[in-house]
Amino acid sequence: MNRQQLFENIQRKQSFLCVGLDTDIKKIPQHLLAEEDPIFAFNKAIIDATAPYCIAYKPNLAFYESMGVKGWTAFEKTVSYLNSHYPDQFIIADAKRGDIGNTSAMYARTFFEEMQLDALTVAPYMGEDSVTPFLGYDGKWVILLALTSNKGSHDFQLTEDRNGERLFEKVLRKSQEWGNADNMMYVVGATQGRMFEDIRKIVPDHFLLVPGIGAQGGSLEEVCRYGMNSTCGLIVNSSRAIIYADASENFAATAAEKAREVQQQMAEQLNRL
Repeated sequence: MNRQQLFENIQRKQSFLCVGLDTDIKKIPQHLLAEEDPIFAFNKAIIDATAPYCIAYKPNLAFYESMGVKGWTAFEKTVSYLNSHYPDQFIIADAKRGDIGNTSAMYARTFFEEMQLDALTVAPYMGEDSVTPFLGYDGKWVILLALTSNKGSHDFQLTEDRNGERLFEKVLRKSQEWGNADNMMYVVGATQGRMFEDIRKIVPDHFLLVPGIGAQGGSLEEVCRYGMNSTCGLIVNSSRAIIYADASENFAATAAEKAREVQQQMAEQLNRL
């Protein structure tokens, strides 16, 4: 999916919501445990319920890999279901890969050739040769970690060099030598608030993947005030606040309602462009 198609979906749905499929076998409704594949059954129900209100899904690989082969199978079935039933959805593998060049090339082959995903989160801290193998696929996206929402982000990402440049700013500037606004996005946590102003000074046109609203306490209004650009430029993720809003047999309907609430807030923000 290219940048224009992504923006058209945002306009059409009046939404820039990404639903995070952080599916934990210990948190899904108990009645689903009787299913042959409980993880996929949960994901399918969530997808069918929330698809009208979002433009992207983001399975977090850790939740699937924790279950071994069964979890990986559920992940593959989820991606296949999205591609076949909701081809307009942007699918992000939240895998945070990044290694020496030949290893990154294998990761890229896995997610972009075998799995047919649209985007992959990548850790940039091993430098250019660990990132560029992911950039060789037309219509595919690298989403680099820039300024994350976790408490420990301050340990390294905000450290300054002798010229006062912070590490996340160096990542933003240097990585533009490798990719561009048509194949590279950045992860910026919703809890970073006005830091979005500093980020937009360096990458005014790139899409930002923004986790951290909902359960992590980030403000959608603040993210939009400081991070939105003329083509929206945001994909805002919500996971737990949507998919685990209800543990009863009505979980999917509740998830749909939570997603609709966020979509309506996003529509208000888009109308201000």
